[in-house]
Amino acid sequence: MAESAEVFIVLDKVSKSFNGNLVLKDISTKVHTGEVLGLIGKSGSGKSVLINALRGNREYKPDSGRIIYRVNHCASCGWIDMPSPGAVCSKCGKPTKIMEVDFWALDERDPVRTVMRGRIAIMLQRTFALFGDLSVIENVFEPMKEKSDEKKVERAIRLLEMVNMTHRTMHIARDLSGGEKQRTVLARQLARDPLLFLADEPTGTLDPETADIVHKALIKAAKDTGMSMIVTSHWPKAIALLSHRAIWLEDGVIKAEGTPEEITKAFDVIYEKEKGLEVQVGQPVIRVAGAKKYYYSIVRGVVKAVDDVTFDVNDKEIFGLIGLSGAGKTTLSRMISGITPTTHGDVLVRIGEEWINMSDMGEEGRGRATQYIGIMHQENALYPFNTVLQNLTVCLGMKLPQELAKMKAIQVMRGVGFTPKEVDRILYAYPDALSVGERQRISLARTMIIEPRFVILDEPTGTMDPITRQAVAKSVLHARKELNETFLIVSHDMDFILATCDRVALMKGGKVVAMGTPKDVLAGMTQNDLDGDEGKVCEV
Repeated sequence: MAESAEVFIVLDKVSKSFNGNLVLKDISTKVHTGEVLGLIGKSGSGKSVLINALRGNREYKPDSGRIIYRVNHCASCGWIDMPSPGAVCSKCGKPTKIMEVDFWALDERDPVRTVMRGRIAIMLQRTFALFGDLSVIENVFEPMKEKSDEKKVERAIRLLEMVNMTHRTMHIARDLSGGEKQRTVLARQLARDPLLFLADEPTGTLDPETADIVHKALIKAAKDTGMSMIVTSHWPKAIALLSHRAIWLEDGVIKAEGTPEEITKAFDVIYEKEKGLEVQVGQPVIRVAGAKKYYYSIVRGVVKAVDDVTFDVNDKEIFGLIGLSGAGKTTLSRMISGITPTTHGDVLVRIGEEWINMSDMGEEGRGRATQYIGIMHQENALYPFNTVLQNLTVCLGMKLPQELAKMKAIQVMRGVGFTPKEVDRILYAYPDALSVGERQRISLARTMIIEPRFVILDEPTGTMDPITRQAVAKSVLHARKELNETFLIVSHDMDFILATCDRVALMKGGKVVAMGTPKDVLAGMTQNDLDGDEGKVCEV
């Protein structure tokens, strides 16, 4: 950030409550042109609320305080640019003048507010806002309607190169992995040429290698365009890498503000595997034997999403699937849960003394096993018009007396890391009043409350801060010991894998390339294991 940078955003004692709960209290700071501000804090600390208030989303209007944008305003065409004394309009070339925009004081139909919103890009955590039926490049074209076809193509390709997605240019968006969708969203938001980029956990669900690609893309975009950026992350390393300055939020208050190194060092938490929770694992209960899942495409040929995979998961074992985004982990977990049938080979689950083939249809086939399998998907969701208690009880069809259902809900919430104070605060709250990290923990609680025999967790800690992740790691270990659960965990979070898993399988290009204890597999990983190759393709 240049020493002569102008003040771009002024936050002046911004406060916000939901249902009587204060989630932001007197937040005051300034953001300069070209500056990257990092926000770090526990789940529920107010990071996402502040991001949405800056974006101008109606339900996040501050109760008090001001959000002021200082911009160059063109009286001739109404366009706005970064504040720069004496600069001309980037759109029409006419003279501009610095204007202070009290954002939330403007009428919703005010043209300045409309233009301002159009120049603020936002990338929300776990929200893959793409047109599912369009290709990747068509999604990137969407914000560039005013550009000529030639300029659109050139700009789109450059952005896809930046996020390492040129190998998926013509793929349909709905068929992408979670990490690929997130990178496409990033490219599409950058295509808007924003003055301000709001990135809410931009790499929360990505593997470290893919996260590094996104981090570099964000750094390059900020440097090349001069835009300002506000980034939230539960990864202290991401805040340290991306930010010029960092703020630690706790319970809606600025706890500390300073250099990224100072703030992240204070916030960082070291994982230690919980002692006294070891168990004796039993015989195999999940058996994958030569399993394959191939997809056929006229354009791409044969896509080998899962390619001849074999392993067992034992009773009461916590087994992890790790690897790059697009390596086949989620597809394999869907095959084990019975959602996706195999193309070749077998995926078997033992119920009692009988092995059930998860590709066999009907109640006498996989239906006998699916009722005992709890799944938390990467793109999980709660019922928005029901309270947390209702989401955990009546929404699941739980037929228990009201008080017993409530006690069970409280018990499982404590099990996934909520404190008694947090339980009291959110038990009767609606999902939109919770942070994304809190909603994710409630989704985990929904999975656990049905008392499954096998639990499949797809990126369970993607948007959790380190403190919360440690609590969830403990809850998984407790559930395994106390409830005799067997877990299959799909994750990019190596700290979480080390804290919970007994064994892991490293996947690359649809194959298992290494298997063993987390420590041994991670120690033996090479750069070759992390290189591209996301789903092997052969011509037909």
